[in-house]
Amino acid sequence: MATALTPNAFIGSAVRPSDADLEKALGAAKPAWDSLIADLAAEHGVTIQEWKSYSSKAGWSLRLLRGKRTIVWLAPCAGCFRVAFILGDKAVQAARQCGLPARILKSLDEAEKYPEGTGLRLLIKGAKDLSAVQKLAVVKLEN
Repeated sequence: MATALTPNAFIGSAVRPSDADLEKALGAAKPAWDSLIADLAAEHGVTIQEWKSYSSKAGWSLRLLRGKRTIVWLAPCAGCFRVAFILGDKAVQAARQCGLPARILKSLDEAEKYPEGTGLRLLIKGAKDLSAVQKLAVVKLEN
């Protein structure tokens, strides 16, 4: 689940990616990207989408929010995408108890700690990876 070697697909791009750009970059992972966004909106009211690029060296990421609260970041890569959660202490404890796979719990244990919370990043290659992401989104929403 390491993400350090998977660069953002839109590094160096001055304009936010179009849907066609996303489809080209994500390839087989595009249906999982679309499904995650649609499911979070329909099931949990995570309906606000904001594209951000903090520098051309970082590329573009999609921030998904419910109201003013960021729930998850999605970063497109070549053939996959990264999700990033910032989890507070209560959310980390809840995540440990919500039935996540061992590899996700290991990533949680190894995740960087920031003043605003634990920064969990996961690499998503397809629909099989979405169950854990959806569980984490619920944990974030409830904590």
